Amino acid sequence: MSVTLDDVRQAAARLQGSVERTACLPSTTLSRLTGCELYIKFENHQFTASFKERGALNHLLSLSPEERARGVIAMSAGNHAQAVAYHAKRLGIHATIVMPRHTPNLKVRNTRHLGAEVHLQGNGVDEAGLHARRLAKERNLVFVHPYDDERIIAGQGTIALEMLEEVPDLDCLVIPVGGGGLISGNAVAAKALKPEIEVIGVQTQRFPAMKQALANEPIHCGLASLAEGIAVKQPGMLTREIVRELVNDIVLVDEPELERAILMLLEIEKTVAEGAGAAGLAALLTDPARYRGRKVGLVLCGGNIDMLALSSVIQRGLVRSGRIVRVRVGIPDVPGSLAELTRLLGALRANVIQIAHQRTFTDLSLRATEVEATLETLGGDHTRELIAALRAEGYDPVLPANEVHPDERWATDPEGH
Repeated sequence: MSVTLDDVRQAAARLQGSVERTACLPSTTLSRLTGCELYIKFENHQFTASFKERGALNHLLSLSPEERARGVIAMSAGNHAQAVAYHAKRLGIHATIVMPRHTPNLKVRNTRHLGAEVHLQGNGVDEAGLHARRLAKERNLVFVHPYDDERIIAGQGTIALEMLEEVPDLDCLVIPVGGGGLISGNAVAAKALKPEIEVIGVQTQRFPAMKQALANEPIHCGLASLAEGIAVKQPGMLTREIVRELVNDIVLVDEPELERAILMLLEIEKTVAEGAGAAGLAALLTDPARYRGRKVGLVLCGGNIDMLALSSVIQRGLVRSGRIVRVRVGIPDVPGSLAELTRLLGALRANVIQIAHQRTFTDLSLRATEVEATLETLGGDHTRELIAALRAEGYDPVLPANEVHPDERWATDPEGH
């Protein structure tokens, strides 16, 4: 192994007092919903809201005085960028960061606020990396790779050290995979401390690069993913070999399950996760039978999600769970008819979010008008009760086809932990 347990332990000693020893807590509610005994490592509680601080700082602290004076450069979709920028500024090192053009605004803004010189280049991390290496050569900067570096890998592995100190009888670790730095470091530490532990990686169906590389398949990736932090088209060479040797399996999750996991973490754990951060929970939701009855450690690796994306996840989740619905009904085109409908909706405990009526784009009678109401309900059962009650009162309610049967998988139990 290019990285050993001793390397991880040395990294832990270097990092002590400079990064958060984040909480590793049980989730009673998510354990009940997934069927396993679930412990969550809240790496979104680091100062830059990501685990990346561990590897970045371990690398920076390993630099010689001459290397510090030259300055550093990194390519990143956001979290590695913020980690390098923050700790470089603390240590008096100039940092240059190259980020893909379509990096979420939140991550770009935060990286600049942390004092780094930011360049937006390329359509992904790989293209940004090519530009970063050119700049490193031109300016004689020290390149800090986001994942394919022994010091980065060792720093990330300190997460598993902490988890197994607090919960030594974990059966399984579920860890997001992009380039492989996070899972490599944690697999090295976990397997050395507890050889029988199962380490499972999680990638998105749109970016399964590590899984494809290990199977010696051509790498084919999509254009974008909600989990942009693990949307990596080229896994590392060092990480690839560590994963091949120590990781038991890599599973794939789809975009709807990432959205669902983000919403559940927000509603149940009251914590914000980005797409990559929620990937572990998405894996449990996709295949709960695999983890049922086991003691599972989940690394919530980051919380830097764009606010517009988070807003969309919340709204779409409320629709999918049947807690926001649109209902179209025809009413007589006479004074008082709309008031009578809204009175009935109120009596049925449906909160009216938006309401509109029109007479033109409809095949109703000229003596009628069509009303479309966007309503907040208590969920699928309440929505069905609402529709039945409207019909009993003589209305003919219509829901858009994709909203007739709310997806009960999206129902959550936000009571307690």
